Amino acid sequence: MLQNVAVLALDGVHPFELGVVCEIFGLDRSDEGLPVYDFAVVSGEGPVLGTHAGFSMSVPDDLDRVEEADLVAVPAGDTFNDRAFPPDALRALVRAVERGATVLSVCSGVFMLGAAGLLDGRRCAAHWRHAERLSARYPAAMVEPDVLYVDDAGVVTSAGTAAGIDACLHLVRKEQGSAVANAIARRMVVPPHREGGQAQYVDRPLPRATSDTVTGVLAWMERNLDREVTVDELAARAHMSPRTFARRFQQETGTTPYRWLLGQRVLLARELLESTGQTVDAIAVRTGFGNAATLRHHFARWTGTTPLTYRRTFGQRP
Repeated sequence: MLQNVAVLALDGVHPFELGVVCEIFGLDRSDEGLPVYDFAVVSGEGPVLGTHAGFSMSVPDDLDRVEEADLVAVPAGDTFNDRAFPPDALRALVRAVERGATVLSVCSGVFMLGAAGLLDGRRCAAHWRHAERLSARYPAAMVEPDVLYVDDAGVVTSAGTAAGIDACLHLVRKEQGSAVANAIARRMVVPPHREGGQAQYVDRPLPRATSDTVTGVLAWMERNLDREVTVDELAARAHMSPRTFARRFQQETGTTPYRWLLGQRVLLARELLESTGQTVDAIAVRTGFGNAATLRHHFARWTGTTPLTYRRTFGQRP
């Protein structure tokens, strides 16, 4: 269970990426019935650290605090892509993974995970500006330069700053359910869920005219997840040809209509499993999967578990 969180910071840490982890795990939201994490910022290089923004900060906790954490987060840092890392900090990260803790990097923090050997043989995300250098420096890493975040066997890596928020909320959702993640996102005024496989950016600017976007179709799809739809039908609603619609959809969402729809259906299924007593068959119909077998298939592929196991873990207690 995710409860104890340590952020491992080094000299030159980036305040925004550090703040992302502090905002999600370091605030007391018990007044809203949300979990309170045992949270600390830990220094890997002495009690005073500089930031790339020019100010310094006092960090009294040292690496001993990492040894008891369920989650160890490494935010981005200045020159992380070409600096040497403290060996004792690298060993602490390795021990964390070995004892079953999760390790998370935000943006260039991924280079520290690479130096610890934690990317070897693993899929990982990287900011598109750093992906080529990361691959060259750690050739055993399977770098995916186009995605927001990757969760691979206890090592979670994320791209640029906003992707760090997505990765943190993904971990909250994975460990404590959609209701908790959505409540934290609502408090932060950010989207509650972006699929990790979404593109980091689009190659072409988005159309300016509202009539040329798929926003209205997305809203319609969210309201009609139980319906069988085709790209031709969606394109007609957007007053576009199917080919133009598919291209615009990819530009604006970073994914295909089919995969976007699957993700939204699984997300709704998670929420219904958490908050209602509906049967798996009824949820399958409500979410557009049609039957329990199809729901179980897609649910397991997206979440790594079955609907019933998910309900036992995150469902409302009587």
